[in-house]
Amino acid sequence: MIQENNQNFFDLKYSEILILNRSFGKFLQEGNEYKISIISNIVCVQINEIIEYAFRVKGIPAQVKLGDYDNIIQDSLKFNNSDLIIIFYEISNLIEGLQYKIETFNQKKIDELILFVKAQIDLVFINLKEAKLVLFNKFSSLLFNIENIEKSKYFLFVEQLNSYLEEVSPLNIILIDTDKVISKVGSVKSINSRNYRYSKALYTVDFYKSYVKYIQPIILSANGKSKKVLAIDCDNTLWKGVLGEDGFDKIEMSLLTKDGSIFHDVQNLILALVDRGVILCLVSKNNIVDIDNVIENHTDMNISNDSIVLKKINWNDKVANISEISNELNVGLDSIVFLDDSSFEVDSVQKLLPEVVALQVPKRLYEFPTMFEKEVIPLFYNLSNSSNDIKKTKMYKDQYLRKLAKKKFDNIDGYLKSLNIRISADINHLDSISRIAQLTQKTNQFNLTTRRYTESEIKGFMENKEYSVLSFKVADKFGDNGLTGLIILKYTDNVSVEIDTLLMSCRIIGKNIELALMDYLVEMLNKNKKITRVISKYIKTAKNIQVSDFYTKCGFQKIDSNIERDARYCINLTDYKYLNISYVRVEDE
Repeated sequence: MIQENNQNFFDLKYSEILILNRSFGKFLQEGNEYKISIISNIVCVQINEIIEYAFRVKGIPAQVKLGDYDNIIQDSLKFNNSDLIIIFYEISNLIEGLQYKIETFNQKKIDELILFVKAQIDLVFINLKEAKLVLFNKFSSLLFNIENIEKSKYFLFVEQLNSYLEEVSPLNIILIDTDKVISKVGSVKSINSRNYRYSKALYTVDFYKSYVKYIQPIILSANGKSKKVLAIDCDNTLWKGVLGEDGFDKIEMSLLTKDGSIFHDVQNLILALVDRGVILCLVSKNNIVDIDNVIENHTDMNISNDSIVLKKINWNDKVANISEISNELNVGLDSIVFLDDSSFEVDSVQKLLPEVVALQVPKRLYEFPTMFEKEVIPLFYNLSNSSNDIKKTKMYKDQYLRKLAKKKFDNIDGYLKSLNIRISADINHLDSISRIAQLTQKTNQFNLTTRRYTESEIKGFMENKEYSVLSFKVADKFGDNGLTGLIILKYTDNVSVEIDTLLMSCRIIGKNIELALMDYLVEMLNKNKKITRVISKYIKTAKNIQVSDFYTKCGFQKIDSNIERDARYCINLTDYKYLNISYVRVEDE
């Protein structure tokens, strides 16, 4: 079994990557691979092992296949059922030596070339309209003619084609700005001029390693591995200084001081993450009264209580506090990023909570904002962003209030009845595509099949008569949880329907909402006089063990099973016994 590993492939030699990757390959299970296809008009064989290893160490069973050389259009048809397609379409190889020849072309010839490339782009996009996820590298002029002061014809040619890409790329295609990768590595170190001249192998190993690191957040998000919680220390992390020793007036986070401006910038970066839906928690060995005083009254403090979901301000060890955050927010430890200035605290979390990504504030303070941008922000990348993310801080605060209220009741039924849970159901709601895709990409615990879908795939389901996408918004007396439940149905024949996906956000687990949703589903299907049977599947993962008996609880019969991985179930609608969760009300929106 492949386990997530934090080893940085960027620091390894290519020969070391080859050896390590092949050892990981022994653990791949047939039928469980994350299939990546690379199609290109250059030779890029060296990226294979780099990309496989980079994701295998993150727990993703990546398997890469290369298309034929300079066969992009045909390969876009051949590989369109892959989990991920990466396209290297290099304009310099469109015509032998185009990067230099184009400077001698008249405008008519350039316009003809532009029309030709646009037509190829259109064909590729048509061929890939059903593909799950495509990364298309934008065209770059950085490797050639970089010394020209004036804008060369090659530069303008590339610029015009990139504008067209931005204009026509569909939902399932993400445009990758390779200029950023080249800028990081350097144009000289990115290109292998000798290999390109003699074998059309344009890029170096250093470029490929940097490229894979750049796209890594996208693939992690597509596989449900983006982070959700930022747990951060205060002293010398949110501000310069130690509050208990230096005092309220001496800590620094102001733009007016050299070191204070560093922490001012980092606070703004943190707030940008909060705006994107990241859950912010404070974990500090301090007196809570002193910390609250800084948050509420310090004129240089940018972060307010409105942005903070939980505070673990005490003298307990941080391992215990982070574990409590995981329990109270009902998120996995592998969803948490911990940031602290102390090497002792970071090391203890790394050793005792290896699932948590623990990072240390740089010793050279001026590197802190850059480190935050490079190492922290990419961990929280979301393939699908939604308006729900903006409300997430309030939603988790409401969840905390629910937990406090729960302690007042002697039994769980009394507590659940007091919540006044209301569910609004919708079918094929186009405005919710982004949030629905995000749920499939991020939900792990209550997820019966853990199938990950992109926005384009969800849109495709909604437009396909063989599918129905049921989405559920949940609210109670404490507030609105937003769209937090999902069922995707596939009509397999005239009488049967299969539950392709059934999932709920961790925010609404533990309230028997799933049972009310099953009642709603059966009632909806009974209105369709032709449907008589429901088929379902449970695919076991490391995180969804808690739902292994869900279908049995609902009265489904197991029809076959694979002990290692999954089980299939079936129920006739006439045999279904309604569970009648009286304190949950489900209504059509």
